[in-house]
Amino acid sequence: MSDDSLSNDLMSNDLLSDDLSRKLESKIDNKLISKSKRGSLEDGFKKGKVINEVLDKPTVMTLYKMISDHIIAYVNGPVSAGKESVLFWAVDEKNNDVALKIYLVTTSNFKKREQYISGDPRFSKLKKVTKNLIYLRAKKEHRNLSQCYNCGIPVPRPLYVTNNVLAMDFIGENGSPAQILLVSEVDENDYAQSISIITKLYQNAKLVHGDYSEYNIFKTKKGLVLFDLGSAVDLRHPNAHEFLKRDIYNITRFFSKRGISVEDPIKIFKDITK
Repeated sequence: MSDDSLSNDLMSNDLLSDDLSRKLESKIDNKLISKSKRGSLEDGFKKGKVINEVLDKPTVMTLYKMISDHIIAYVNGPVSAGKESVLFWAVDEKNNDVALKIYLVTTSNFKKREQYISGDPRFSKLKKVTKNLIYLRAKKEHRNLSQCYNCGIPVPRPLYVTNNVLAMDFIGENGSPAQILLVSEVDENDYAQSISIITKLYQNAKLVHGDYSEYNIFKTKKGLVLFDLGSAVDLRHPNAHEFLKRDIYNITRFFSKRGISVEDPIKIFKDITK
């Protein structure tokens, strides 16, 4: 075969590949994005903008595979956004709401989160590459949720994890997440529940949340629900007790500011770790 003929064949294959790629991407976009609701999120993100920034091609392919594998039926759109992830409201084939936590592959904030993974013996084989770290963080949160859920701790039920996408039960109604403690009226019962959760987390699930606060606890009709467990560490982590002390201080300070009578954080720490 001549060089010209080989070159023409390669060019033809490249064009065919590009054409198939465009068709596939168009099909995915139509299936996912056409069902997104229009409007703005409370934090100012426009849904179209969020979709464009979060749903890069690998993530779109991941979501398309989840649809093909019948994990979800379709994605309605984003409902909240943070520095590290965006939460999407999806629906499965039985019309159950599903929360999709999509970790941002391009974020640099994950470098600050390395301390919560590198000291955890469950994830000792850490490759210090941003993309690998993000995939590992999604996997870690799924595992933490599973440990908590199996111990009867009120957390969203984990459903599925792959790459940078974590699927779990949606805590809320009609695409609106439940209110967090920060914006809820709280009482002594809420305080008691918060201490009970952090205690069971340590004693039963053998974990420390690492970011336990009024920002990461839902208040629902059935009680408090803990979420955002991507930073939770195994008790064997060298900084586990320091993280626990900080968690206790943060939650007691919140309730104290709300006028709720709280115990001394030092006593709570001793009671939990005894």
